Amino acid sequence: MSLKPRIALLSVFVSAGLLVAPAAQAAETGAATVDPRPSTTKLAFELHKLAALSHGKIRVDRIGRSNEGRPVWAARVGHGKTRIQYVTQQHGDEPLGTPAALEFLRKVGVGHSPWAQKLLSKVTVDIVVRANPDGHERDWRYNYDPDATPEYGEKGKGYDINRYHDPAVAPKDNPATEAGLIQRRNASFKPDIMVDYHMQGRYQDADGREITASTLWPTNPGVKPSDVDFAKQIAVVVQRSIDANGGYVSQYPGGSYQGIARNGYGLLGNGSVLIELSLIPEREQQQIQDALASMLAIAQSAADGSVRKVDPADAEAIPPRGPALPGTVEEAHEAA
Repeated sequence: MSLKPRIALLSVFVSAGLLVAPAAQAAETGAATVDPRPSTTKLAFELHKLAALSHGKIRVDRIGRSNEGRPVWAARVGHGKTRIQYVTQQHGDEPLGTPAALEFLRKVGVGHSPWAQKLLSKVTVDIVVRANPDGHERDWRYNYDPDATPEYGEKGKGYDINRYHDPAVAPKDNPATEAGLIQRRNASFKPDIMVDYHMQGRYQDADGREITASTLWPTNPGVKPSDVDFAKQIAVVVQRSIDANGGYVSQYPGGSYQGIARNGYGLLGNGSVLIELSLIPEREQQQIQDALASMLAIAQSAADGSVRKVDPADAEAIPPRGPALPGTVEEAHEAA
């Protein structure tokens, strides 16, 4: 963006009262909360506002359109050798990774803190922000395709995007439009690390303590053991960062199907990890901050190399997810 349009855009933000403090500052003052479900229009506005405020550090691209023509956005920040990809909201009714992504971009891309500048010299982070805008509009899991007769999804509604990342299926042949967009972005970016943000119901561990998030690495037998170990190292970073932020992370009981993103991109050699934030209404703002903490910790540990020093065996010590919390209704989703 050239200087004159950027100045004009910033003046609009100022006059509208839309310049807001970073998440940490807002938390300190208690003056603001993060919108947990920004509209499609607001999401685009916020992404372009952050790009303008970053003075070019954040680059926003429309990587394609949904079946109903809504833009699917990606944002990239940093110029370092290690490449990290985050994907949020493949399932339209699992929204909290999306505002966390906005806060991540605000935290590392706006301002000139020495910490952020050093981080961005070591890593490049690419985020597909709300992969499923049509599902978001309907507050349902699938994309929107009334002609769908899917193996994974619901006839007459749409495809479950997170079942259509099989590396054997080319993006042009992918029946789930938005999954094809993610495939293309991943192939062009070639990340070392790929982290997919979802949401789950409310669960507890064997002792009755509530789980606030779950994580898992690739479980498809075709993924190279070294890539599984790297994903386990990332999962331990996720656990430690969320637990340190006041959460409680379990292992997610996921399947081995190759079309699931954490398996599909693991087969492609990414350090591929799933994060599931629990649906806890009274803890919603903290869930966003927990997701943000994981994004920051993954990026920082990749930048300083500490993720490679984690013992992959520590992932097996992450406690298993137990039964649904009594009194809650868990939607019957297939394992992510």
